[in-house]
Amino acid sequence: MANAVLLGVQWGDEGKGKVVDLLTERADAVVRFQGGHNAGHTLVIDGVKTVLHLIPSGAMRKGIECLIGNGVVVDLEHLVREMDALKERDIDIAERLMISPGCPLILPCHVVLDRVRDKARGKAAIGTTGRGIGPCYEDKVARRGLRVADLLNANVFAGKLEQLMEYHNFMIANYYHSDPVDYQDTLEAMLQVREAVLPMIGDVSARLDSLCQSGKSVIFEGAQGMMLDIDHGTYPYVTSSNTVSAAASSGTGIGIAQVANVIGVIKAYTTRVGSGPFPTELMDHYGEHLASQGNEFGATTGRPRRCGWLDIVALRRAVQVCGIKALCMTKLDVLDGLDRIQLCVGYKFKGKQISLPPYGAESLEQCEPAYEEVPGWDASTAGIRDYAEIPEPAALYLNRVAELLERPITIISTGAGRDETIVLDHPLGAS
Repeated sequence: MANAVLLGVQWGDEGKGKVVDLLTERADAVVRFQGGHNAGHTLVIDGVKTVLHLIPSGAMRKGIECLIGNGVVVDLEHLVREMDALKERDIDIAERLMISPGCPLILPCHVVLDRVRDKARGKAAIGTTGRGIGPCYEDKVARRGLRVADLLNANVFAGKLEQLMEYHNFMIANYYHSDPVDYQDTLEAMLQVREAVLPMIGDVSARLDSLCQSGKSVIFEGAQGMMLDIDHGTYPYVTSSNTVSAAASSGTGIGIAQVANVIGVIKAYTTRVGSGPFPTELMDHYGEHLASQGNEFGATTGRPRRCGWLDIVALRRAVQVCGIKALCMTKLDVLDGLDRIQLCVGYKFKGKQISLPPYGAESLEQCEPAYEEVPGWDASTAGIRDYAEIPEPAALYLNRVAELLERPITIISTGAGRDETIVLDHPLGAS
């Protein structure tokens, strides 16, 4: 039995979905453990593009169990639409999808509250996806939220929904001066999707334990990225959940000893969507190159991503906090054609050079990158599947990143397609 946690360790959008899909060739199940449909995992298989938001990235391989752990906040209407889209392509995910009864439910009032609240912040807006993620997590920790388990009894669900909506509508109408959300419309919509979801509700924690005890392999799939973690990221410009590796345990209900193999996914450069500090951000032709060649637009929102050089300082924190054993680098081919490449190896902060990022957005805003320059390359790395074919300067770049982070790069992605990948050491062991 070999399990692996696979998570992004930058500001998200590292290409985790593609890597999870690739690794499922040796897996029995994939489980999501945090986030919601604010995550967009893009898969390209035989030239066909699929974007998954809630359904785990094992969906595209037959026989792979897909589980949604209690740490994930679920918009039922979106989930059903995502399932229907797969069914139109003859992928009936309902037969192998299990949803934890502990998943908090995202409601229309959460979505409205998310949007009016961020708008009210003006220039200080967080830049959320506006999908109700934050307000839903807030209800969870305030112990007033609804969960998937509440769907089992329609009458109980209706009563809890009315109470919660009364609370949120008061704030929406009286503080944000926006239109309240209709209770009856919400109830009818939720009861309609309830019928589709009921057969998939199951004890995810027990199922994972059974899989592990029987020697099966499980991939724990993270969303967003470590630098967006609610505790360890660039607070307050973060997501509303814990994105670090330890959340794989609490977000699924499995012991931490079962999820010890942690693989960190990084881009060959750095991107960020939305507001917040970004020390290596580029506003020149290098940044334009990364954005255009990397097609840097959010899979969920379509928003353009901010681009910059690879930030080793932030990655050191991710390696430390997440206990990363090995790295997967994606989008190496985006660096093709650059005459020079820079690596941020330190921050200049309050007159000193530091090797780890300070906590908090205010402090990080004061940091200036200290760069180390490495040669670029003219040869193409696009689609390469054999490490021996990588141009020497690109190999030197990979080696230098591994040296600086003191972790091996065991998977290299050279394109969007499933097979455009070099796997030097499979985290689930030999086939």
